[in-house]
Amino acid sequence: MASFGMIMPELPEYLAKMGASHLLGYIIGLFTLGAFISRFFSGRIADRAGRRVVMVFGTSVAAIAGFIYVLVGVMHEKWSADPDTAMWGVWMFLILRTLHGLSTGFRPTGTSAFLTDIIPKKRRGEALGYLGVAGNAGMAGGPALGSYLAVEYGYDAMFIASSVLGIIALLFTLKLPESLPNPRRVNLDDLNIFKGGILEKSAWPAAFFLLPVSAAFGVFLTITPDFVDALGYKYKGLFNTIIVAASILMRFVAGRASDKYGREPLLVIGGFLLFIGMGIMSIATTKFTAAIGGVVYGFSIGINMPTIFAWTADLAPKHKIALGLSTMLMALEIGIGGGAFISGTLFAANHELLPSIYLFCAVFAGISSCVLWFFYRNPNLKKSPTKVE
Repeated sequence: MASFGMIMPELPEYLAKMGASHLLGYIIGLFTLGAFISRFFSGRIADRAGRRVVMVFGTSVAAIAGFIYVLVGVMHEKWSADPDTAMWGVWMFLILRTLHGLSTGFRPTGTSAFLTDIIPKKRRGEALGYLGVAGNAGMAGGPALGSYLAVEYGYDAMFIASSVLGIIALLFTLKLPESLPNPRRVNLDDLNIFKGGILEKSAWPAAFFLLPVSAAFGVFLTITPDFVDALGYKYKGLFNTIIVAASILMRFVAGRASDKYGREPLLVIGGFLLFIGMGIMSIATTKFTAAIGGVVYGFSIGINMPTIFAWTADLAPKHKIALGLSTMLMALEIGIGGGAFISGTLFAANHELLPSIYLFCAVFAGISSCVLWFFYRNPNLKKSPTKVE
């Protein structure tokens, strides 16, 4: 998580230095496109060939991506001298962003399925909360370290550090055992999306609620670096750290609460916190106000993400948990990609639209929370478990 998260806050400025600031929305949009496409395969492979192979592949992508960013940067400097080839480096960068997305398309699916295999169901929410703490710790320290390296030593140092962290993660991953009983080797049928299921319909309720959460995250990743830069943050990654730290604190209690009180009530609370956090950021004009909105937004992430993962695992048949998780995570990519592309395009065209973009995210979250609450309060309409026995 630190490996890919550490470069995110600095990529908008990096793309601007390449002379393509108008393509801001593609930074996150193409990354999530790569992750989305890989979801068609990662869940199937994890349920058939095992969790470990999926985790190893996703982590390997993170381990090599940073070095390729450096290579693309070198080639861009060479190509930019000629007007006919000036944009080649930009296109290579955008292609790399798509391929880099494979890391998040595979790794979280395998890791989450691995964890549900080895943890009792009655403590699933708690365990996924702790997994989120580890991921958020990487997302908290990574952006801060990445911004520091980019400002003090240059972008290449940041990219190389990203790959080094990916290599460390890969070495740890290789030590993990396989948790799927009787795994087999990966074969060509696993890559044929027209043969066998690629979606698990039991995960649709969780996927639908994830959309406003992920759309807000896509918006946050895309336009917030410019937002906090205008407020006077020298190291833009520090604002990410504030939000992730708040998310970590909430994850320590949210997972256990969802095991005790049920998934839907916790998600309603998380949705309304998202509504409040984005609402505050839409009116923020100072560092202090933005930080308050960021903390509330971080609390919403800390509730929503582990609870949605646990809810998905509850809903899916035991032999299709990874497929259910990959189906749910497709909504994550759709939301992040859509939020990133739309917000980046609008913001690039008119910076004054920034408050309206945050406000839309707030309203979307508020409406989804009301809908979920309505179904939760009407037992005849809901078909999913609300409490883990």
